[in-house]
Amino acid sequence: MPAPRLRTATVAACLALTAAPLGGCGDKPTAAPRAPAVATSAADAGGMAALTTAAKKEGSLNTIALPGDWANYGALIDGFEKKYGIKVMVENPEGTSQDEINALKEHRGEGRAPDVIDVGGSFAQAAARQGLLAPYKVAAFDEIPKEQKDHRARWYNNYGGYISIGCDAKRVKTCPATFADLRKPEYKGKVALNGNPTKSGSAFAGVYAAALANGGSFDDIQPGIDFFAELSKNGNFIPVESTPATIAKGQTPISIDWDFLNLGYADEFREKGTDVGWRTAIPFDGSFAQYYANGVNKDAPHPASARLWQEYVFSPEGQNIRLGAYARPVLMDAMEKDGTLDRAAAEKLPTVEGTPTFPTEAQREKARQAVNRGWAEAVSG
Repeated sequence: MPAPRLRTATVAACLALTAAPLGGCGDKPTAAPRAPAVATSAADAGGMAALTTAAKKEGSLNTIALPGDWANYGALIDGFEKKYGIKVMVENPEGTSQDEINALKEHRGEGRAPDVIDVGGSFAQAAARQGLLAPYKVAAFDEIPKEQKDHRARWYNNYGGYISIGCDAKRVKTCPATFADLRKPEYKGKVALNGNPTKSGSAFAGVYAAALANGGSFDDIQPGIDFFAELSKNGNFIPVESTPATIAKGQTPISIDWDFLNLGYADEFREKGTDVGWRTAIPFDGSFAQYYANGVNKDAPHPASARLWQEYVFSPEGQNIRLGAYARPVLMDAMEKDGTLDRAAAEKLPTVEGTPTFPTEAQREKARQAVNRGWAEAVSG
């Protein structure tokens, strides 16, 4: 992933998020602290100690679409609850990025509305354009690469990975390694995505990767849509959302998904003794990397807890928890430089070649519109 600007050990220490006395680096309060609901940084809210006190008083954090086996959310939620004594509520854990955006609008002004979101890049940008997100700069904001954040701090990327092809070697004689392989007749009725690309960020990325593997570009996702239309027509692609449950049952023996999810599934199956030989390949013909973005609901029911959660998931503790589940932290290079990176976990990441590039906001939106227009017809038959 692109290397962010170097940060000092002093900044890293600030990110430890201890409730130390006010006045240390990013913890330093402003002259006139503002209410958490309008605070644009911890300092703006009176410092980390004041923000923490306000969050503990609220006592709860509303989240949505955060399954425990996705990028180590189970461990992150446990860590946050243990550290601050704040209960994390998770609505619709298997929901999509679009479900998250819908919830911001549909539950606006309600106590059940999500305080924070975690969505694919195009969905974060759409939410910002619709005025749904509050500007808030975490302590590490300046260290997040420019291309990985909104300049107004309404969203910024937290973790990411590469599109990969997962395969159950016990049910598939020869596992595919590329998108080109997926055309083979031997994979009839076996290929799936993690959801519908009009709603799911991971499935959308799978279509983007397929486009790159078939003569497309960031400006042209149509070859990816056409690729899945072809797989659907020849019977290789099945419209079943791939999950650990469908994999274990043999319904989706080949799954196009993020590498951190496919790698995590393999660990899960081994630990449970499930009869699944899950393998992961990162296709060289459609190398596509992406991060997932975090943001604070402009009308968060628990505004202090929302902002404290952001500080936690961007702290070295939170970022290393991500890394423990093979998800690449957005601050990985900076943490390696300042010594806060879990090097043992980092060494377990799969090797990839080259430096990834990312579509612009305009390119993502163009691609999203193309998928929304053409996906249903492409896979209907």
